[in-house]
Amino acid sequence: MNQRMGERLLAQHKMNSDEKDNISCKKHCPIHEYSHLQEFIDNLPYVIMILLGAAIFFTSIKSVIPTGLYILYGIVGAFWIIIFVCPYCHYYSTRVCPCGYGQIAAKFRKKKDDILFVEKFKKNIPVIIPLWIAPIVAGGVSLKLDFSIWMLALIILFAIDSFVILPLLSTKYGCAHCPQKDTCPWMRHKS
Repeated sequence: MNQRMGERLLAQHKMNSDEKDNISCKKHCPIHEYSHLQEFIDNLPYVIMILLGAAIFFTSIKSVIPTGLYILYGIVGAFWIIIFVCPYCHYYSTRVCPCGYGQIAAKFRKKKDDILFVEKFKKNIPVIIPLWIAPIVAGGVSLKLDFSIWMLALIILFAIDSFVILPLLSTKYGCAHCPQKDTCPWMRHKS
């Protein structure tokens, strides 16, 4: 199956854009190259989550150090996935990747065996999970110590973005159109 998907990708790159729109990969949307605007839309909820999380840290702790560390962790977390997961993806170094990470990964690491994608995904995704948890904890502690409508609003906005919008946009837009979604641990049970 992996070889067949790889052959389709190679064939797709040889066709003109009109022919590309007619190729579909099983039950996915047609394989096509993503524009920078589409990649931006796919990454926007993550960026908003990091900015809201930073606002929660700054408002609760009133220090730029933890705020800066959270932002740095968000950036490092994205690059962690780019470096340790993307090289194992079938669509590494192509514009077929909805989030654009595959092209960035090609600048840092060589292509790896895509048979290991699921294993590498499961192993490395836990590295970024604290990005979803730490702002809720910091904001919750702040609310308990000194209730603030502003903090409550930040926590609610953060929760809506990170636990509703980001997963919804991923499952319905970015990941939903990924040609590798059948083998991805995140999407396998959502399609």
